[in-house]
Amino acid sequence: MLFEYQAKNLKGETITGTIESINQNAALEMLARRQMIIISLKETSALPIWRRPINLSFLERVTGKDMVFLSRQLSVMVMAGLPLVESLEILARQTSKPALKKIVESVAENVRGGSRFSSALAKYPKVFNNFYINMVRAGETAGKLDEVLDYLANEQEKNYDLMSKIRGAMIYPIFVISAVIGVMILMMVFVVPQLTDILKESGVSLPLPTKILIATSDFLENYTLLIVLFLVVFVVAFRFFLKSKAGQMIWDKTLLKMPIFGVLFKQVYLVRFTRSLSTLIIGGIPLTAGLKIVSEVVSNYVFKEIILDAIIDVEEGRSVSNAFLNSSAVPKMLPHLMAIGEETGKLDEVLGKIADFYSREVENILSKLVTLLEPIILIFLGVVVGGMVASIILPMYKLATAF
Repeated sequence: MLFEYQAKNLKGETITGTIESINQNAALEMLARRQMIIISLKETSALPIWRRPINLSFLERVTGKDMVFLSRQLSVMVMAGLPLVESLEILARQTSKPALKKIVESVAENVRGGSRFSSALAKYPKVFNNFYINMVRAGETAGKLDEVLDYLANEQEKNYDLMSKIRGAMIYPIFVISAVIGVMILMMVFVVPQLTDILKESGVSLPLPTKILIATSDFLENYTLLIVLFLVVFVVAFRFFLKSKAGQMIWDKTLLKMPIFGVLFKQVYLVRFTRSLSTLIIGGIPLTAGLKIVSEVVSNYVFKEIILDAIIDVEEGRSVSNAFLNSSAVPKMLPHLMAIGEETGKLDEVLGKIADFYSREVENILSKLVTLLEPIILIFLGVVVGGMVASIILPMYKLATAF
């Protein structure tokens, strides 16, 4: 529940704001612990509509960059010897994003009230996933919270850097292709119809490319609303399809089988799996529990099924590498190296080395992909633009030579 409060602090200043709590009494206790004198406290749902806070949560989404900032700053302060509650309060003051600020303040209040740090984080599953919470819980149990927070910050920075490189490599081709499609649609709707009238009045015979261009233009002009409606329905239906288990399974399998990009996606999932499991084992999480957590983190049903099979193998006394050895989606190198790690008792180190190797592989694929896409995009532009220009110039040339 969200409450709007007005209170005075120790300096006598009047402060207004909102606070999230399970009920009004709990909200009063939280404000009292901040040494505030309450003037008024009302649940936001009881306020007039024009005084209720506007919910723009989709604009305040906590991003991967925010999580990297939060983890790194918190690890530095805790390792420097600051108490956890004080570190969280400082972090809340330094955070500029309102949504993250509220979450950190709430976590600090819960920890000050006697809750474990991991339990306070677990109240925000959309921000702190099971991987993060279990690592923190392991650090609390072992009395090594500062080391775990530092390790989490390092791993999150690596993951963020990798995903940033992937997004950066995709921005250029997506932007160019989107711009070309946009220009083509504008020409089809506004430019080509004007030329069509001139050509029809001239009575000149039209070549096939020009006929195709005119037919496409007429279709876009006459059925614009129908096309837009179809695209909206398609997008909504596709989103529902992806939310279903069968749809997600089909989509994940399709991603892995895509030419060129399939290899890239496979490498990314392998990095995510090996790095996450290595981190959990180092944090003291049992192997089966770590595999269950990683099956949710990997975000691909094909790999999730392999990991769940590996859990069954481990519980029945077999090697964790057995399920990976029998899967065609996994390179043969991975299970063999995992088996060596198990035999030597250094599975966490081996997984960490594998993660570093596949991270470099992803970077190499991205650099080659960018180099390959540039000439492909230029050829695509040349064909599209050249085809449209030729379709327009050919009948114009015929018309000019007819007189």
